[in-house]
Amino acid sequence: MYDPRLNEKNSDFDWPLHVATVGLMLIGAAFIFSATARYAPQAAWYHEDYARQIIWYAVGLGAAVACCTMEYGRIARWSSVYYWASIVVLVALFAVGTMHHGGKRWINLGGFSLQPSEFAKIAFIFWLGSFLSRPQEELRTARVFFSVVGYTLLPFILILKEPDLGSALVFLAVSLAMMFVAGVPKRMLAGLVGGVGVLVVLVLALILFAPPKFKIVEPYQKTRVLTYFGRDNTRGGSGYNVEQALISVGSGGLTGKGWGQGTQHSLGFLPREGAHNDFIFSVIAEEEGFVGSVLVLTLYTVLLFSGIKIAGQARDRLGQLLAVGVVTLLFCHVFINIGMNIRLMPVTGIPLPLLSYGGSSVVCSLIAIGILHNIHIYRRSY
Repeated sequence: MYDPRLNEKNSDFDWPLHVATVGLMLIGAAFIFSATARYAPQAAWYHEDYARQIIWYAVGLGAAVACCTMEYGRIARWSSVYYWASIVVLVALFAVGTMHHGGKRWINLGGFSLQPSEFAKIAFIFWLGSFLSRPQEELRTARVFFSVVGYTLLPFILILKEPDLGSALVFLAVSLAMMFVAGVPKRMLAGLVGGVGVLVVLVLALILFAPPKFKIVEPYQKTRVLTYFGRDNTRGGSGYNVEQALISVGSGGLTGKGWGQGTQHSLGFLPREGAHNDFIFSVIAEEEGFVGSVLVLTLYTVLLFSGIKIAGQARDRLGQLLAVGVVTLLFCHVFINIGMNIRLMPVTGIPLPLLSYGGSSVVCSLIAIGILHNIHIYRRSY
């Protein structure tokens, strides 16, 4: 029987979630300006990338507000449309995508480029949340389990072919987390994790030891794997870039060199296109030191724990699963990006949410946060 209380709004604001979000955006804007100021025209008071990032923040905030104008259950009714539309765009990317840094990951729309994989992550979370919101008995069946695996592998393979290994792996992590919370039998999940683990080991072994004629991955991806295992340090290569990022992080000391005073990016040791994107955390660590790094990590911790709290307070399984998917997505991006800045993870091109330069990443991160706030608005009130 329909209960009208399910559509009741709770008027209070989730202050920790929004303070952390605004704080990260302010830090992102400040350090994108700092990381690109060296390349700005001498007479200009702003840099082009800095101005664009401000615009993307505004667009993303508008999208986040739009996400809260309708109850999340109604938005999720169209989850299949979102999912298949994202698949169509990912397929079309191979025909109309723009080649950049060895991969077709962007669609050029004139004044800006769109990265479909970022929007596909949001669509996938909505689809999987809706699909897993079914009776517990059905979740124990092999049919449902293999359906989820199949629908996960489809975007995974398409994004892997762009190629974008980092984003592809995020789909696996989100799928596993949402299946675990939904109540899919642990033996099935254990088998899936074991199979993926064996596959990863085999691929790594082939990349590291197979003859050059066996092309397992793209050359630049192989270089990144070699870098992670300390076998590539050529100047200008990913190994060199990671070493310079480590130097940036270590040279900041306790309080850093001061905003705009970083030498690693200003002298060109960090790559121009990566300093305000993949390696933005190393810029912050150099200029604000350990204190600034801890502040960034604290804001992300507040953001993620707010998401976990919202998942725990969700009124239904759909809200809980959507919140878990968003938290897993944000955590993967934070963990992988900061990990590659301090050489705990290989370089994969995963952006740091709300800090790295990039329109698609910023807008999708704010949409994800908007989803969390939507679930908070319609949480249990009785």
